[in-house]
Amino acid sequence: MTIDEVMARVGELAGNSTNMLVELTGGEPLLQPDCVALSVRLLTDGYRVMIETSGERLISVLPREVVKIVDVKCPDSGEGDTFRLENVEALEKKDEVKFVISSRKDYEFARRFASEYALFERVGEVLFSPVFADPLGGWQGLEARQLSEWILADQLPVRLGMQIHKFIWHPATQGV
Repeated sequence: MTIDEVMARVGELAGNSTNMLVELTGGEPLLQPDCVALSVRLLTDGYRVMIETSGERLISVLPREVVKIVDVKCPDSGEGDTFRLENVEALEKKDEVKFVISSRKDYEFARRFASEYALFERVGEVLFSPVFADPLGGWQGLEARQLSEWILADQLPVRLGMQIHKFIWHPATQGV
C-alpha cells in the first residue's frame, strides 16, 4: 500500500474516534522503506504514533514524537547480538524497553543490561515478559510466576508483560 492508501484506511478505522493512536508493528517495521515517512504523515495529521521495533535498526531516524517500544533480544533468543547500542541514546522517558525472557540466564542478562544502561531512569517503562511455551513442543516457556518471583526478590522496577492473546486463544493461533 502507498502512504496515501494507508492513511485512507487509518482514517476509515479511526472514524470519529477522539483516541487517534496508531501503532506500527509486525515483524520489523523499520525494514519498510516508507516507515519513517508514514510516521511523519501520521503525526502531521494529528495521530499519536507508537512503534514496536526489535532495536536492530536505528530508531533515531524516527521523529522524536514517536513512542518507541524497543525489544532488546536476550541471549536465549538466538538474536542477542542484533540490538544496536546506539539506540539506547535515542530513548526518552516516553519510550519503553522490553525483554522477552525464557530462562534465568535471560533474566540476569536483562537485569544487568537495564542497570548498565540506566534504563530504569531513561525510559518510562521497562517490561519483562516470559516466553510462552511452544504448544508443539519446540521450546519450553518460562512460567510467569517464576519470573514474577525473581522480579520481586530483586525488587526491580519493571512491569510484567503477558501475551494475553495466548491465554484467550490457542497459542499457535495466528492473526489475533
